[in-house]
Amino acid sequence: MKEKVEEALARIRPALQADGGDIELIDITDDGIVKVALRGSCAGCPMSQMTLTNYVEQTIKEMVPEVKAVQAV
Repeated sequence: MKEKVEEALARIRPALQADGGDIELIDITDDGIVKVALRGSCAGCPMSQMTLTNYVEQTIKEMVPEVKAVQAV
């Protein structure tokens, strides 16, 4: 599952980098929770929670249906 999540993040990363941010995979729990760290301008952005839920989580779930949720750490 980690490889699939990394592929999804590779698809997401260019959009975040275009705004001066980035995303890093921290962990995937046994129950399907993906833990990520937002970096750069994404880390302090007031819209980061919406980006995480509406873009990052949605994209990862589409590409990796086993994922239950995505959390920022």
